[in-house]
Amino acid sequence: MRCPFCGSEDSQVKDSRSSEDGAAIRRRRLCPDCGGRFTTFERVQLRELTILKRSGRRTPFERDKLARSIAIATRKRPVDPERIERMISTIVRQLESMGETELPSSAVGELVMKQLKQLDDVAYVRYASVYRDFRETQDFARFLGEEGLSETEQTET
Repeated sequence: MRCPFCGSEDSQVKDSRSSEDGAAIRRRRLCPDCGGRFTTFERVQLRELTILKRSGRRTPFERDKLARSIAIATRKRPVDPERIERMISTIVRQLESMGETELPSSAVGELVMKQLKQLDDVAYVRYASVYRDFRETQDFARFLGEEGLSETEQTET
């Protein structure tokens, strides 16, 4: 594994342990050249996925991009990071098990919304506001009315 600090082609594994409920292996590494320490994760990848955007453009699926969008939605929310990581792994496994190598971006968005709704209502509404491209406060009100969120849940957003 290449060192992210000095670019050396060699690194030593100092510690390995299971993470994400056994879905990944976390490895602590040390670069013998610069002494830098870093962590890598090893996950099973069933197939290469391509995302078909609304514009018609195709891009490779990026787990990190999915994680960033979920992190934005859950920012400053009382959600355990371990639960978020499990949710991301669940979404990736669902996408890989769909049997298709090319998936519409809407399939990813709908899976994320479904999982976020179970995790945290505020994060769910935040994500939906970007995913569904809310432009005005009426868009929020309409969405909240459709979702049947209670008055107290609506005031938290």
